Amino acid sequence: MTNSGADAGGLQAPLWRAIAVYRIAALVYVAVLVVRNVSNYDERWAVLAWPVLAVTAGWTVFTTYAYADPARRRAPLLVADLLVTMAVMASSVWIVGRYGLEHGKPTLAVAWHVAPVICWAVAWGRRGGVIAALIMGATDLVVRAHYDQAAFTGTVLMLMAAFAVGSLVRLAVVSQERLQRAIELEAATRERERLARDIHDSVLQVLALVKRRGAGLDGEAGELARLAGEQEAALRALVTSPTAPAVDDHAEIDLMTLLGPYASTTVSVAAPADAVRLPGHTAREVAAAVAAALDNVTRHCEPGTKVWILVEDEPGEVLVSVRDEGPGIAPERLAEAAAQGRLGVAQSIRGRIADLDGSVTITAAPGQGTEVELAVPRKPIS
Repeated sequence: MTNSGADAGGLQAPLWRAIAVYRIAALVYVAVLVVRNVSNYDERWAVLAWPVLAVTAGWTVFTTYAYADPARRRAPLLVADLLVTMAVMASSVWIVGRYGLEHGKPTLAVAWHVAPVICWAVAWGRRGGVIAALIMGATDLVVRAHYDQAAFTGTVLMLMAAFAVGSLVRLAVVSQERLQRAIELEAATRERERLARDIHDSVLQVLALVKRRGAGLDGEAGELARLAGEQEAALRALVTSPTAPAVDDHAEIDLMTLLGPYASTTVSVAAPADAVRLPGHTAREVAAAVAAALDNVTRHCEPGTKVWILVEDEPGEVLVSVRDEGPGIAPERLAEAAAQGRLGVAQSIRGRIADLDGSVTITAAPGQGTEVELAVPRKPIS
């Protein structure tokens, strides 16, 4: 079980306080019932009801203190909480007595035994809460020693409460993650806008001036003007393009939101009219593989080499091809690069796609450019 109860920016703190309040209120109820029913308990063991009540009160005080610190909400405390509560409930077999339990007398835990179940649900989500509810429910049935509809009702209610609280906790964690990503995206957008203003007022104006003054000139001056124009267009596209969204591994996103920013004066991106939806992790890895392919073009081709990115959305897989008009690759060059420890293609491209159970096909010949085709199967979100 994973600890989904990490404090998620404080969103779960009210749940832990509510559990503490519930545990205290349940303790008061336990005390009232013990005072009222102690005369009807088994005469041989009834006197032990008071020490058990004292243990219940002491454990309530201890857990209220212990669960207040997120660092202590770990397996040792949670397991101990469950075991202590089970022990209090089991003591009812002797103190309340079999006769009293079979005739409807409550156990010494009464409603107090629900608290650790809720703690497990908050700390470990639905799965942890359901496991704790099953353990506590089985203990309750064994102690009561009768299995009618009334006996099962308490266990069913615990299961429902554990599932509901676990679902609420999961929702709180996901909401906090999305809120954090939204805050980061807003901060990045504001910084991008600030940089765009500064760049527009300085660098872009200088590049535009060089382009205009050098237009029509021959030799190095003309080449400098052409390069300045290309850099101005690329920089302008960079500062005006929308910020790539944060990737949520637990949700589907449009792959084109990650590939779109790669478009520039030398890189063309073509995609279907509809969104190409993939699980967040898959989309991020595909985009990283495409970035690695573009990086190879930048390093091994002449400046200004044209590149085309084509995305095809098939029913069972997504195909992404990156084709350039560079010098191409000799058939043995990739094997030589891997042997020399230059693993850009082997790891950044093939490795990423292989981890997605996909395939990479590289078609290249000297003087005829290179095409890298990535095929990624569609899979449900894990």
